[in-house]
Amino acid sequence: MKFIATTLLALTAIFLASCDKQKAAVEAKADATKDAINNQKDAVDTAADAAKKRTDVNAKIDKANIEADKVAEQAQLDADKKKADAEAIAEKARIDALRK
Repeated sequence: MKFIATTLLALTAIFLASCDKQKAAVEAKADATKDAINNQKDAVDTAADAAKKRTDVNAKIDKANIEADKVAEQAQLDADKKKADAEAIAEKARIDALRK
């Protein structure tokens, strides 16, 4: 009877140890999955941060180009204004010269 009880106890211990190994394997797989997901989340965060930085840089470049275009257009308009003034002065001088 002792032999049966000892055998039964040994088999129970082996079964429980086997269950613990299976549980440990399941837990290890779950941990590995969680780590992989966390790594993917980190990669997404890094990519989003890089995209935001590129967008900010592009916005600054666009603003600088707009400002440069504005300055160039204003300079052209100032030049056109001076040209119009000079042409008006020249036309007035021509008219005065014709009268004399």
